[in-house]
Amino acid sequence: MSETMPDPVGAEATPATQASTAAVARKRPRPGERRVQILQTLAGMLEQPGAERITTAALAAQLEVSEAALYRHFASKAQMFEGLIDFIESSVFALVRQITERDESGALQAQRIVLMLLQFGEKNPGMTRVMVGDALVFEHERLSARMNQFFDRVESQLRQCLRLGAQEQGSTTPSADAHALASALTALIVGRLQRYARSGFRRLPTEAIDTPLQRLAA
Repeated sequence: MSETMPDPVGAEATPATQASTAAVARKRPRPGERRVQILQTLAGMLEQPGAERITTAALAAQLEVSEAALYRHFASKAQMFEGLIDFIESSVFALVRQITERDESGALQAQRIVLMLLQFGEKNPGMTRVMVGDALVFEHERLSARMNQFFDRVESQLRQCLRLGAQEQGSTTPSADAHALASALTALIVGRLQRYARSGFRRLPTEAIDTPLQRLAA
């Protein structure tokens, strides 16, 4: 972006000039705002069919900036994807905390966590491609490893809820029951999200979910 030209020496800035200068200044996003704009644009591009691999050139063109401008805010494209993963982790686990603090029944907590994750993917299709790894195939392997850790953490949280539920129901093997069921529910989440992404976002992850979810978490 070109810098604002200075006023001629000895000339007094007019109200119109001051207003124009202020307008230009307002249009320049702050560094934090530009980072958010880049991540929002990247997520939006991932929602488009066939957009599993996005180049920094395409992202820069979408934002109408140079690639060099992108690298002033992110050291690499991998770092941009890490920004999306940060958003996924912080959003999902904040909602998990709300569910576990609000609901007393362990089985109900597990059902609501599963439903929340499916709804999150449904409302954020670009993020879904990141979550299931389709957008990370050609990127640094640490990104896929981080998403694997995300689902490991989800499964661990489900185990805690289901162990509580099994104890509430008087199970003599609450840990074993919770381990098997948490694995099945995590597979359900991943499978539904994969189908959603690979159907071009036509097959909704929450489609007819009530019956299988109730039976699995019963």
